[in-house]
Amino acid sequence: EWDEAQYFPRHLWSGLGELGLTGVLFPEEYGGAGLGYVEYALIIEEIARIDGSIGLSVAAHNSLCTNHIYQYGTEDQKRRFVTPLAKGEKLGAWALTEPSSGSDASGLKTTAVKSGNTWILNGSKNFITHGASGDVCVVLAITDREMRSRGITAFVVEGGTPGYTGGRKENKLGMRASETSVINFDNCVVPEDHILGEDGVSAGFEGELNDDPILLIVVVGVRAWVRHAVEEDFVFAGETSVQLVFAVPTTPLVSDTASGQGLGPKHTCALKQARRGDVFIIGNRNVPVIDRAPE
Repeated sequence: EWDEAQYFPRHLWSGLGELGLTGVLFPEEYGGAGLGYVEYALIIEEIARIDGSIGLSVAAHNSLCTNHIYQYGTEDQKRRFVTPLAKGEKLGAWALTEPSSGSDASGLKTTAVKSGNTWILNGSKNFITHGASGDVCVVLAITDREMRSRGITAFVVEGGTPGYTGGRKENKLGMRASETSVINFDNCVVPEDHILGEDGVSAGFEGELNDDPILLIVVVGVRAWVRHAVEEDFVFAGETSVQLVFAVPTTPLVSDTASGQGLGPKHTCALKQARRGDVFIIGNRNVPVIDRAPE
């Protein structure tokens, strides 16, 4: 229902925080759960197995926004921003992608110009998870165009800052309960102490890409969706007359009916079009199909 209505269940966030799921990787002193990447991957897999949208939102909040601040922020920035994010009191966003810089992310056009003790941001971002509803957003902007990717700086921009507005919400094909939207910056004034980095210089673009294995976490989420789909297909197939191939890890066998008597839900099944040598993944098992099903 959430996916169909494109409803982002923000009300879940405090509950997720109480379970430690909004601060998986961060020490308890910053309000986190103090866990590692193995536990993190398992958490994302189990959440995404039930709802891919929530899995995506939890991953983006932990890896992109909060971890960027934790990795590169000053001690003061960690106390001010990481702690409420890790506790689930605030929702995080991370803004890199722009209308004219997708695969070439280092070619972004959003600028940050120094003015006294502040920086003025202008530009727009798109396809930003929690772009409209986020409370804390890490924004990457050009501060020195001649240095290209090394001239990109990361700023922490808080929701409600004048000149920072959430724009159009994307009408996505899937994961529609995870909000993805445009962000606009129109003379958005950000204090100098909101630049990430001990010396006032952020690790910016290259640092973020090199630190958190977010792509691995995304793959874990995709694997979870596939796993759930296969499990649901097995349940459906058990209630129909579709011919299936069954492969049991220890004792492979072929059944020419969909009833699969004697086979439990942990066994892998495939439609009769499966060919010898195909591999199907369910849970943590890789199971080869031993032969084609009877015609």
